[in-house]
Amino acid sequence: MEATHEIVPYDNPLLSVRIFQTHREQNTRTEWHYHKQLELLLILNGKLDLYMEDESLQLCKDDVVILGASELHRDYCSEALEYIVVQFDLEHFFDQSSISYMRYFSDTHAPLSKANYIFNEHPHIKAEIARYIRSILEEATTKNIGYEIAVSILIKQILLMLLRNDSKNIIAEQEPFDKIRLKPVLDHVEQHLDDRIQVEEVCRIANMSYYYFVKFFKKTIGLSFTEYVNYRKIKRAERLLLTKDLSIMEVGEKIGMPNMAHFYKMFKKYNDCSPKQYQKKMLLWKSEE
Repeated sequence: MEATHEIVPYDNPLLSVRIFQTHREQNTRTEWHYHKQLELLLILNGKLDLYMEDESLQLCKDDVVILGASELHRDYCSEALEYIVVQFDLEHFFDQSSISYMRYFSDTHAPLSKANYIFNEHPHIKAEIARYIRSILEEATTKNIGYEIAVSILIKQILLMLLRNDSKNIIAEQEPFDKIRLKPVLDHVEQHLDDRIQVEEVCRIANMSYYYFVKFFKKTIGLSFTEYVNYRKIKRAERLLLTKDLSIMEVGEKIGMPNMAHFYKMFKKYNDCSPKQYQKKMLLWKSEE
């Protein structure tokens, strides 16, 4: 099975969300594809046959569906179709206090699409999430002041509703971990983003052996310690690029990545573009807003 890796362009690069309402003619299809973003669909009119690797769903008016990050899917509509699509980068919606919940949606033991049973078992949850999706589209379309906050809150509310109504534990079947044990480590990372952060030092702070720490951190946060540090450093680089008059090299030094090749590689991993391209894209977006 050949599949296309879809690159999702964001409407607002700072929000890491793509939201649109679209119309398709009858007898149209998409081929197998995937993207790193989670996807929500709300059917407004018509019918859609949605196929994943090991199951299919027949969707009609007012149906809602969620697809996981990098989950293979394709679809076919036999009649004219109108629907809303919300695609979002999961990492953007979790801060230091809640990032441990990211693994519930990115490291599930079954494909996240298996959680769509929630909408069949709880019609009121489906209706509520459909309302949230409509609100996300309205906020992103009108762009009233603070709409980014509104969109972020609505997406978090959808994730929370799914988590709390997952009676089959598709999402929630996770080993319990004491997140408080990692708070000093997370605080240390935030305070030393401009330094080279040593794993040995945070093991001492956490009072854990190296082997136990790396396993504990991965299980608790959903990212390896190195991935988490790089992620936080790049997030700081994004802020610096938009708020400070610094060269790319100076930004790299400010986040403890003086090796430009490594900085560019990490930045592209999280933004699908170079720091300079990100800066130009943001300036262009702000001028057109």
